[in-house]
Amino acid sequence: MSDLLSIGASGVRTYQTALATTSENIANAGNASYVRRTPTIREIVGGNGWNTSSPNGKGASADSILRAGNAYADQSLRAASADLSRTQTGSVWLERIETALGSGGLSSRLTSFFAAGTALQADPGSAALRAGMLSAGSSVADAFGVTSRALDAAAAELDGQAGQATAELTRLNQAMLKINQGLVRTAPGTSAMAGLMDQRDDILQQMSALSDISVTMDDAGRATVRAGGANGPVLVDPRDASEVAYGRTGGNVGLAVRRPGEPVALYDPDSGSLAGMVEGAQRIASSRDMLQRVAGDLTATVNDLQGQGEDLKGVKGTDFFESNPKDATDFKVKLTGGEQIAAARGGGSRDSSNLTQLAAARSAKGFEGSVQALVTDNAATLKQRRLVGDAQSAIRDGAITTRSELTGVNLDNEAVDLLRFQQAYQASSRIIQVAKETFQSILEIR
Repeated sequence: MSDLLSIGASGVRTYQTALATTSENIANAGNASYVRRTPTIREIVGGNGWNTSSPNGKGASADSILRAGNAYADQSLRAASADLSRTQTGSVWLERIETALGSGGLSSRLTSFFAAGTALQADPGSAALRAGMLSAGSSVADAFGVTSRALDAAAAELDGQAGQATAELTRLNQAMLKINQGLVRTAPGTSAMAGLMDQRDDILQQMSALSDISVTMDDAGRATVRAGGANGPVLVDPRDASEVAYGRTGGNVGLAVRRPGEPVALYDPDSGSLAGMVEGAQRIASSRDMLQRVAGDLTATVNDLQGQGEDLKGVKGTDFFESNPKDATDFKVKLTGGEQIAAARGGGSRDSSNLTQLAAARSAKGFEGSVQALVTDNAATLKQRRLVGDAQSAIRDGAITTRSELTGVNLDNEAVDLLRFQQAYQASSRIIQVAKETFQSILEIR
């Protein structure tokens, strides 16, 4: 009878564990970070002493909790999420560039400036037309300033967000280190171990959204994570966690990994939001450089032509624009009156041959075309990224579905298991009750 009690008690303990595991699965059915658990139930083999061949069992035991993790599904989801994150982040900054390039109405103001010069060609003695050309020149200068400041503001905002992203990646490195340390202190095959592995995989997913990573696991489930591929710098391993930093030198940006006791390692991410930010920073810098070249070429061309012509009083022309030597987009009209515009080339007040040269320079150097090409190229790139983003979003959704099917909770299956374990628990309880009643009947024999 003592064996009967042991069998019932082992069954109660075993199916309590099974019911708890199933209940935990059901409670986390909507948690994307949760991986289904399954209790491993085995029979306790009977027989001891000289009778080791007894066919009778001695109950049941829930030896461990199996976690339905799938490394291939996890890796596919991380890769798909990293690619999508880069595209989406890059699109955000392309949109910011598009907004900045349109903020000052630069292309239309350049057109207005040259149109004012063309109008003055027809009547070079008109004070109103001369004043109009000066005003149009001021508008062009303002437009370059507004556009360049908008790009600078976008770059500053990007730097701030990139700094926050690298700080978040550093925090995730530290969190992963603590999980690695916890995994070696936790008994394998337990619910606590499964919970730590869920946290580990969730953190890896968050890391991959920031940067492409390469992950290897040891026998204890501890992760070694490298940035930028299998040969990249180590972000975290079972012993240490690295610090990640973002930096800018002029138009060049980069990411650095500082590992305790080792030299700083630079890396260039291929995917993840940090890759999108690096790309965005480079495009902002490229747009700013193009704007500088157009502004510098414009002011130099106009000033050169001014120096070759004569103003309304027949005096040699002076510079039309005054530029900041450190920033070509920062310039203003230097002339104080319309009569100082050098429209003529020795032909008197009715001569406008110098303005004809300005029109020729406009066509030859394509100032408006350069600005419009910058806008068009950015718009085309943005459109292409959105199309790629739609495709990558579908790939990511497919990876999520695949992972969910392999590792997620199916409520129908859990309902069946719950009913089965409840019945087994009740049967085990009944065994104990029968043993108790049998003992009581024996004790009552007179």
